[in-house]
Amino acid sequence: MSNSSLSSSFAFYCPGCNERFAELADNDQCFRCGGPLMVVDEALLGETLLIRRPVDVAMTSSGCGSQDDHKLVGRQLDVYHFRTLLGQGGMGYVYLAEHESLGRQCALKILSPELSASDADYVRRFHQEGRAAASLIHPNVVTVHSIGESEGFHYLEMEFVPGRSLQKLIQVEGRLRPRRAANLAAAIANGLAAAHRLKVIHRDLKPDNVLLSSTGVPKIADFGLAKRVAGIDDPTNESLAGTPNYMAPELFELQPATPASDVYALGVCLYFMLTGRVPFQATNLRELRHEITSAPLPKLRDEFDDIPLEIAECVSELMAKHPANRPHDGIEAAQLLNAIAGQVPDIETLLKSAFRDLPGVKWYRCEGLYRVEVDLPYGRHQTLFVRTSDHKTGERLLLIYSVCCPAVPEYFEQALKLNSEMLHGGLAIRDVDGISSFVMIDTYPRTTVGAEEVRRSVLEIARRADDVEERLTGEDQN
Repeated sequence: MSNSSLSSSFAFYCPGCNERFAELADNDQCFRCGGPLMVVDEALLGETLLIRRPVDVAMTSSGCGSQDDHKLVGRQLDVYHFRTLLGQGGMGYVYLAEHESLGRQCALKILSPELSASDADYVRRFHQEGRAAASLIHPNVVTVHSIGESEGFHYLEMEFVPGRSLQKLIQVEGRLRPRRAANLAAAIANGLAAAHRLKVIHRDLKPDNVLLSSTGVPKIADFGLAKRVAGIDDPTNESLAGTPNYMAPELFELQPATPASDVYALGVCLYFMLTGRVPFQATNLRELRHEITSAPLPKLRDEFDDIPLEIAECVSELMAKHPANRPHDGIEAAQLLNAIAGQVPDIETLLKSAFRDLPGVKWYRCEGLYRVEVDLPYGRHQTLFVRTSDHKTGERLLLIYSVCCPAVPEYFEQALKLNSEMLHGGLAIRDVDGISSFVMIDTYPRTTVGAEEVRRSVLEIARRADDVEERLTGEDQN
């Protein structure tokens, strides 16, 4: 398909990004999310869709307002002097401007005159959400300094962040290292937490709305300014607002946006940082809605084995289909992500560090846990297992345990006596593969355990479990 074969009244539209483009990518895919593009009549898109075009082309293209609407560069509006155009979309334009009374640079968002004239409700929300955002003062939130109207232009004055968006970073660099992605997600969650404490919901969190400062600090922008979703292939979409790729399943059922739906969007952002693509893709919005609401989340570690288990599980928790199964808000999400990003090593890293130079210990991953084989004196041997508990991620424990022998009544009295003599670990009865067994177990807080504690515990548990096994059964079963 070539651009020249299309009438100027048609545009390339990505249903997942809810955006249109002037030019078609070489592979017929959206250059932002990788999803398939549709060719649609521009008249069906309305004025609420973002247009990503070079400035010199967009300023003279149809469907974006009159050319005069863009000629603010060099002009004065109230106390602002317009320097240059930073970006634009169906909702309006963002300029680099100077607040002449204060002598500072700022980013000035100007609402599209066409949208102002045709959608009074959006103008009301623009001012309402702008006032709410102005109450947010946080290092990970773009500060809103002022909101107002002058000469028929509705504007929002924001902190100027000299950097690039998270979207642009990933387009240029590709998928991020897991720890870097987790650290960025934790910082974004901190900004969301500040908003949710003040009852402010973002409604359209996505990499485009996360700006990175020159030092790499992420700052969330555009609180509450979600654009409507075009009902091109499904007229019932008229009530939807946001970016479908990042919308929580309940939003497609027309439930109101909540802090939990922001948390879902944060999970998609983290998935995007880890993989360089969004988790669900489809040829149209109806199919995308079905994928997001019904399809299981792709298993990250099946394709990217460098992603630690804790980070992969964190993504799954943030993107749970039902909001009750996610962190309730940005506060809980920040606690979860800060625990993960606080340089908490994954289990493989712990085991590598603990047993790097120790002969007689071998370990490998086996069906969601780690199996550790320990050679003991006199030719004896003990098998241990290492895994995380089933608590919420921020409350999880690291479990280190070994099966001693079946828990049959004839062993109970002696086992109780042995347990009272132990200073490290404890003897418990657990169901293992359907068999009630005596198990030697030790636990540590997952977020604070270190390699030295793991090494010491594994060797001690192996020795004590083998001792219990020998004294109860007289054999070497494990």
